[in-house]
Amino acid sequence: MEEQNLIPFEGKEVRKVWHNEEWYFNVSDVIAVLTDSSNAKNYWRGLKKRLIAERGNQSVPICNELKFEAADKKKYKQDAANVEGIFRIMMSVPSPKVEPLKQWLAEQGKRTMDEAENPELLTDRQAELYKAKGYTEEWIKRRIQSIETRKELTDEWKNRGVKERKDFSILTATIAKGTFGLNPNEHKDLKGLTRPSQNLRDHMTPLELILSALGEETTRVIAINQDAQGFNENHEAATKGGKIAGEARERVEIGTGEKVVSETNFLNLKEKKMEKLPINEAKTKQ
Repeated sequence: MEEQNLIPFEGKEVRKVWHNEEWYFNVSDVIAVLTDSSNAKNYWRGLKKRLIAERGNQSVPICNELKFEAADKKKYKQDAANVEGIFRIMMSVPSPKVEPLKQWLAEQGKRTMDEAENPELLTDRQAELYKAKGYTEEWIKRRIQSIETRKELTDEWKNRGVKERKDFSILTATIAKGTFGLNPNEHKDLKGLTRPSQNLRDHMTPLELILSALGEETTRVIAINQDAQGFNENHEAATKGGKIAGEARERVEIGTGEKVVSETNFLNLKEKKMEKLPINEAKTKQ
């Protein structure tokens, strides 16, 4: 499965996708950072055409089969390259930002290797980032737990023959619908989240996170106990898991007298200035 992240560099956003055990970066986003072009896609289109004409196809080390989420929330195939490929492309772009971007990309690659060797570094980095954004310790604890639960579930799905990204999305939406009575897009609309980069779970309340994790962990256990294989059997497990979490939500609502599904979001958190970047902290823990 391709997992997508959106990361900032000098006030701009660069999309990246996890593919074939490494990060692939959106080439047009990188071009936008380097050139400040008003139309980075056209700039890249012209540069790619010139490079191919001068040096042949092998001079442009890209993968054009990866999908990135656009402003309309739909995913489109766009040119992407790994760190090595981006370095080669940058050599043909006259820009004073080449060296800082090279350093930044090298840190991205180093961070990935560090976290692969020691997953605790990833958890620590995520916690530090959430602290810097202004989240409370209680919320961060719930969020990290939900991330770990989610990863265990997706790993289980992969091992049970679920391969397509759209299948992961369908299974996730099935659990969410059963848990909250809303699919993820409806939940985002309720919270007023309009940008593709806004992660729904980063705006859930602690109780929403707990119930979301309950639905996913229950689904994982059901899939194991029933030895679910392929999409259809795992979809049945997801339906059961979501239903159980939904029943728990209803009991909570009866007990508290309040609705669990909330319009609350964290769009107005006061971000704190970080003394160190998480990558530097990761280096000191090796």
